[in-house]
Amino acid sequence: MRFRTTIAGGATALALVGSLVVAASGPATATSARGLGTTSIATVLAEDGQKFDGNWKDFDIVEAAVYAVAAENPESPVLALADGTARLTAFAPSDKAFRRLVVDLTGTSYKSEAKVFEKVAALGIDTVEQVLLYHVVPGATITAAKAVNAAGAKLKTAAGLSIKVKVADGRVTLVDKDPDATNPTVTVPDINKGNKQIAHGIDRVLRPIDL
Repeated sequence: MRFRTTIAGGATALALVGSLVVAASGPATATSARGLGTTSIATVLAEDGQKFDGNWKDFDIVEAAVYAVAAENPESPVLALADGTARLTAFAPSDKAFRRLVVDLTGTSYKSEAKVFEKVAALGIDTVEQVLLYHVVPGATITAAKAVNAAGAKLKTAAGLSIKVKVADGRVTLVDKDPDATNPTVTVPDINKGNKQIAHGIDRVLRPIDL
């Protein structure tokens, strides 16, 4: 699955009937009362279906993690990613970012996205949920332009913990709670720009604790 900076297709929403499914809804709302659309991040995740591939630059593993959490806990705050009317900013780790995390945790570099996701899921659904929530800043639509001008700001995440914004030479880095790990850098800015929900691809997984 590859994120795009704009969405031209119809909106989708997450529905849970025994297990998580993605159901097509009507056309995406182009504008809202404040001029922003209501296409959700879940719509972007679901564009080409749920599948693993050989492209480590896209975001299949974070998509699978969202599905896994939602299937286990239908009341999870993670489902805010499916509500395009809710303002939020999400930082989406690439598949390679998750592979780096698994290497750090296990000492092994796996060659398939499916195997990397298996190792991520082995951390437990509660841990996966908290990690995902640590990548979501609720209540704010933070564009790349705003982030570049927010050096030193602390962003309160849906996990209840903060991440700090660091800017150097126009590049945005996020400082997490693990002082020993390399901090993530934004590599794909302004995904879903023009909507209340915006995302930025990052090259490492944000860590809510010292791993």
